[in-house]
Amino acid sequence: MHLEKLQAFVLSNSDYGENDRIVSLFTLEHGRLKGFARGARNSRKRFGPALETLARIDVQLHHKDGLSSLRSADVITLYSGIRGVLGAIAHGLYACELVECLTPEGQALPRLYRLLATYLERLDSGTVTTADRRMFEINLLNILGYRPSLTGCSRCGADFDGRGALLQQGGELVCRFCAATGRTLSSTSLQGLRTCLATGRFGQAVLDGEALQDAGILLDESLASHSVRKLKSLEFLQQTCGTGDLDI
Repeated sequence: MHLEKLQAFVLSNSDYGENDRIVSLFTLEHGRLKGFARGARNSRKRFGPALETLARIDVQLHHKDGLSSLRSADVITLYSGIRGVLGAIAHGLYACELVECLTPEGQALPRLYRLLATYLERLDSGTVTTADRRMFEINLLNILGYRPSLTGCSRCGADFDGRGALLQQGGELVCRFCAATGRTLSSTSLQGLRTCLATGRFGQAVLDGEALQDAGILLDESLASHSVRKLKSLEFLQQTCGTGDLDI
Protein backbone atom coordinates (compact mmCIF):
# COMPACT_ATOMS: atom_id res chain seq x y z
CA MET A 1 0.00 0.00 0.00
CA HIS A 2 1.84 3.06 -1.29
CA LEU A 3 1.62 6.64 -0.09
CA GLU A 4 -0.34 9.00 -2.37
CA LYS A 5 -0.36 12.79 -2.47
CA LEU A 6 -3.82 14.16 -3.33
CA GLN A 7 -5.54 17.50 -3.70
CA ALA A 8 -8.64 17.71 -1.51
CA PHE A 9 -11.32 19.76 0.15
CA VAL A 10 -12.23 19.01 3.76
CA LEU A 11 -15.99 18.48 3.72
CA SER A 12 -16.40 17.66 7.42
CA ASN A 13 -14.54 16.20 10.37
CA SER A 14 -15.26 14.55 13.69
CA ASP A 15 -13.16 13.75 16.73
CA TYR A 16 -12.40 10.13 17.49
CA GLY A 17 -11.20 9.19 20.93
CA GLU A 18 -8.91 11.62 22.73
CA ASN A 19 -6.35 12.28 19.99
CA ASP A 20 -7.61 11.19 16.58
CA ARG A 21 -9.89 12.59 13.92
CA ILE A 22 -12.01 11.17 11.10
CA VAL A 23 -12.19 13.43 8.07
CA SER A 24 -14.45 13.45 5.01
CA LEU A 25 -12.48 14.57 1.96
CA PHE A 26 -13.42 15.38 -1.61
CA THR A 27 -10.32 14.68 -3.65
CA LEU A 28 -9.52 15.52 -7.24
CA GLU A 29 -8.05 12.08 -7.88
CA HIS A 30 -10.47 9.71 -6.11
CA GLY A 31 -13.59 11.77 -5.38
CA ARG A 32 -15.08 11.47 -1.90
CA LEU A 33 -13.34 9.38 0.72
CA LYS A 34 -13.01 9.14 4.49
CA GLY A 35 -9.67 9.29 6.23
CA PHE A 36 -8.41 8.46 9.69
CA ALA A 37 -5.89 10.96 11.05
CA ARG A 38 -4.11 9.42 14.00
CA GLY A 39 -3.00 11.99 16.56
CA ALA A 40 -4.44 14.85 14.51
CA ARG A 41 -5.84 16.68 17.51
CA ASN A 42 -2.39 17.04 19.03
CA SER A 43 -0.06 17.04 16.01
CA ARG A 44 0.63 20.55 14.72
CA LYS A 45 3.58 19.39 12.62
CA ARG A 46 1.73 16.79 10.53
CA PHE A 47 -1.70 18.41 10.26
CA GLY A 48 -1.97 21.79 11.97
CA PRO A 49 -5.17 23.56 10.80
CA ALA A 50 -5.31 21.58 7.54
CA LEU A 51 -8.20 19.32 8.62
CA GLU A 52 -10.63 22.14 9.32
CA THR A 53 -13.90 22.03 7.36
CA LEU A 54 -13.72 24.20 4.20
CA ALA A 55 -9.93 23.92 3.93
CA ARG A 56 -8.32 23.13 0.59
CA ILE A 57 -5.26 20.97 1.14
CA ASP A 58 -2.55 18.72 -0.20
CA VAL A 59 -2.83 15.47 1.73
CA GLN A 60 -0.63 12.39 1.90
CA LEU A 61 -2.44 9.16 2.66
CA HIS A 62 -2.61 5.42 2.17
CA HIS A 63 -5.74 5.09 0.05
CA LYS A 64 -8.02 2.12 0.66
CA ASP A 65 -11.71 1.31 0.65
CA GLY A 66 -13.61 2.28 3.77
CA LEU A 67 -11.17 4.38 5.74
CA SER A 68 -7.91 5.69 4.32
CA SER A 69 -4.96 6.42 6.59
CA LEU A 70 -3.91 10.08 6.58
CA ARG A 71 -0.20 10.68 7.14
CA SER A 72 0.11 14.46 6.77
CA ALA A 73 -1.60 17.47 5.22
CA ASP A 74 -0.56 20.95 4.10
CA VAL A 75 -2.87 23.92 3.67
CA ILE A 76 -3.41 25.36 0.20
CA THR A 77 -5.99 27.82 1.50
CA LEU A 78 -8.29 28.14 4.50
CA TYR A 79 -10.53 30.69 2.73
CA SER A 80 -10.12 33.42 5.33
CA GLY A 81 -12.58 35.62 3.41
CA ILE A 82 -15.30 33.03 3.96
CA ARG A 83 -14.50 32.52 7.62
CA GLY A 84 -14.95 36.22 8.37
CA VAL A 85 -18.55 36.46 7.12
CA LEU A 86 -21.38 34.43 8.64
CA GLY A 87 -23.39 34.29 5.41
CA ALA A 88 -20.36 33.04 3.48
CA ILE A 89 -19.70 30.39 6.12
CA ALA A 90 -23.31 29.19 5.84
CA HIS A 91 -23.14 28.94 2.05
CA GLY A 92 -19.72 27.26 2.13
CA LEU A 93 -20.76 24.63 4.66
CA TYR A 94 -23.93 23.96 2.67
CA ALA A 95 -21.97 23.42 -0.54
CA CYS A 96 -19.60 21.03 1.21
CA GLU A 97 -22.42 19.04 2.78
CA LEU A 98 -24.22 18.79 -0.56
CA VAL A 99 -21.10 17.29 -2.12
CA GLU A 100 -20.66 14.93 0.84
CA CYS A 101 -24.29 13.81 0.76
CA LEU A 102 -24.85 13.41 -2.99
CA THR A 103 -21.57 12.06 -4.36
CA PRO A 104 -20.65 8.37 -4.54
CA GLU A 105 -17.63 7.26 -2.54
CA GLY A 106 -14.41 6.60 -4.45
CA GLN A 107 -15.49 8.03 -7.83
CA ALA A 108 -13.38 10.83 -9.28
CA LEU A 109 -15.49 13.82 -10.34
CA PRO A 110 -13.02 16.44 -11.60
CA ARG A 111 -15.74 18.73 -13.00
CA LEU A 112 -17.45 18.85 -9.62
CA TYR A 113 -14.11 19.41 -7.91
CA ARG A 114 -13.52 22.45 -10.12
CA LEU A 115 -17.09 23.68 -9.56
CA LEU A 116 -16.66 23.54 -5.78
CA ALA A 117 -13.29 25.28 -6.03
CA THR A 118 -14.76 28.08 -8.16
CA TYR A 119 -17.75 28.54 -5.85
CA LEU A 120 -15.64 28.71 -2.70
CA GLU A 121 -13.32 31.21 -4.39
CA ARG A 122 -16.37 33.29 -5.25
CA LEU A 123 -17.55 33.24 -1.64
CA ASP A 124 -14.02 34.00 -0.46
CA SER A 125 -13.95 37.11 -2.66
CA GLY A 126 -16.84 38.59 -0.68
CA THR A 127 -19.70 37.85 -3.09
CA VAL A 128 -22.48 35.93 -1.35
CA THR A 129 -25.74 35.63 -3.30
CA THR A 130 -28.62 33.21 -3.51
CA ALA A 131 -28.29 33.31 -7.32
CA ASP A 132 -24.75 31.89 -7.02
CA ARG A 133 -26.02 29.20 -4.68
CA ARG A 134 -28.65 28.18 -7.24
CA MET A 135 -26.05 28.14 -10.01
CA PHE A 136 -23.89 25.83 -7.92
CA GLU A 137 -26.86 23.53 -7.25
CA ILE A 138 -28.03 23.17 -10.87
CA ASN A 139 -24.49 22.50 -12.08
CA LEU A 140 -23.93 19.96 -9.30
CA LEU A 141 -27.14 18.14 -10.28
CA ASN A 142 -26.09 18.24 -13.93
CA ILE A 143 -22.63 16.75 -13.24
CA LEU A 144 -24.11 13.96 -11.12
CA GLY A 145 -26.77 13.13 -13.73
CA TYR A 146 -29.68 14.33 -11.59
CA ARG A 147 -30.58 17.49 -13.50
CA PRO A 148 -34.30 17.96 -14.19
CA SER A 149 -35.27 18.33 -17.85
CA LEU A 150 -35.34 22.06 -18.66
CA THR A 151 -36.26 21.92 -22.35
CA GLY A 152 -38.98 19.29 -22.68
CA CYS A 153 -41.49 17.20 -20.78
CA SER A 154 -39.86 14.37 -18.86
CA ARG A 155 -42.80 12.10 -19.71
CA CYS A 156 -43.70 12.69 -23.36
CA GLY A 157 -40.70 14.69 -24.53
CA ALA A 158 -42.73 17.62 -25.90
CA ASP A 159 -40.82 20.91 -25.99
CA PHE A 160 -41.83 23.44 -23.37
CA ASP A 161 -41.28 26.30 -25.88
CA GLY A 162 -42.77 29.49 -24.42
CA ARG A 163 -45.40 27.76 -22.32
CA GLY A 164 -43.25 26.95 -19.31
CA ALA A 165 -43.64 23.73 -17.34
CA LEU A 166 -45.46 22.22 -14.38
CA LEU A 167 -43.36 21.14 -11.41
CA GLN A 168 -44.18 17.74 -9.90
CA GLN A 169 -42.95 16.04 -6.74
CA GLY A 170 -39.26 15.15 -6.81
CA GLY A 171 -38.36 18.00 -9.16
CA GLU A 172 -39.93 16.50 -12.27
CA LEU A 173 -40.96 19.01 -14.96
CA VAL A 174 -43.83 18.08 -17.27
CA CYS A 175 -46.08 19.68 -19.87
CA ARG A 176 -49.74 20.56 -19.35
CA PHE A 177 -50.86 17.55 -21.39
CA CYS A 178 -49.17 15.11 -18.99
CA ALA A 179 -50.31 16.73 -15.74
CA ALA A 180 -53.30 18.80 -14.72
CA THR A 181 -51.77 20.34 -11.62
CA GLY A 182 -48.42 21.56 -10.37
CA ARG A 183 -46.58 24.82 -9.83
CA THR A 184 -46.00 26.67 -13.08
CA LEU A 185 -42.40 27.51 -13.90
CA SER A 186 -42.18 30.19 -16.56
CA SER A 187 -40.12 29.90 -19.73
CA THR A 188 -38.00 32.80 -18.41
CA SER A 189 -37.16 30.82 -15.28
CA LEU A 190 -36.23 27.74 -17.32
CA GLN A 191 -34.06 29.85 -19.61
CA GLY A 192 -32.28 31.32 -16.60
CA LEU A 193 -31.38 27.84 -15.37
CA ARG A 194 -30.23 26.80 -18.85
CA THR A 195 -27.96 29.84 -18.87
CA CYS A 196 -26.52 28.72 -15.53
CA LEU A 197 -25.51 25.47 -17.23
CA ALA A 198 -24.14 27.15 -20.35
CA THR A 199 -21.82 29.61 -18.63
CA GLY A 200 -18.74 28.59 -16.70
CA ARG A 201 -18.62 31.70 -14.52
CA PHE A 202 -20.57 32.73 -11.47
CA GLY A 203 -22.33 36.06 -11.88
CA GLN A 204 -22.89 35.65 -15.63
CA ALA A 205 -26.40 34.19 -15.46
CA VAL A 206 -29.18 36.54 -14.38
CA LEU A 207 -31.51 34.99 -11.82
CA ASP A 208 -33.71 37.43 -9.95
CA GLY A 209 -37.32 38.02 -9.02
CA GLU A 210 -39.67 35.30 -10.24
CA ALA A 211 -36.87 33.35 -11.95
CA LEU A 212 -34.88 33.13 -8.72
CA GLN A 213 -37.95 32.07 -6.75
CA ASP A 214 -38.85 29.41 -9.33
CA ALA A 215 -35.28 28.11 -9.44
CA GLY A 216 -35.24 27.81 -5.66
CA ILE A 217 -38.46 25.81 -5.52
CA LEU A 218 -37.36 23.47 -8.32
CA LEU A 219 -33.84 22.93 -6.99
CA ASP A 220 -34.93 22.46 -3.38
CA GLU A 221 -37.36 19.79 -4.53
CA SER A 222 -34.80 18.09 -6.77
CA LEU A 223 -32.05 18.06 -4.16
CA ALA A 224 -34.37 16.76 -1.45
CA SER A 225 -35.39 13.86 -3.68
CA HIS A 226 -31.76 12.77 -4.11
CA SER A 227 -30.49 13.42 -0.59
CA VAL A 228 -30.22 10.42 1.69
CA ARG A 229 -30.60 12.57 4.79
CA LYS A 230 -31.67 16.01 5.91
CA LEU A 231 -28.83 18.50 5.58
CA LYS A 232 -27.84 20.10 8.87
CA SER A 233 -26.21 23.00 7.05
CA LEU A 234 -29.45 23.85 5.23
CA GLU A 235 -31.18 24.79 8.47
CA PHE A 236 -28.17 26.94 9.44
CA LEU A 237 -28.23 28.57 6.00
CA GLN A 238 -31.94 29.36 6.27
CA GLN A 239 -31.54 30.76 9.78
CA THR A 240 -28.56 32.86 8.77
CA CYS A 241 -29.61 34.09 5.34
CA GLY A 242 -33.35 33.49 5.12
CA THR A 243 -34.84 32.69 1.71
CA GLY A 244 -34.13 36.00 0.00
CA ASP A 245 -31.13 37.06 -2.05
CA LEU A 246 -27.96 38.32 -0.42
CA ASP A 247 -25.22 40.57 -1.65
CA ILE A 248 -22.46 40.99 0.91
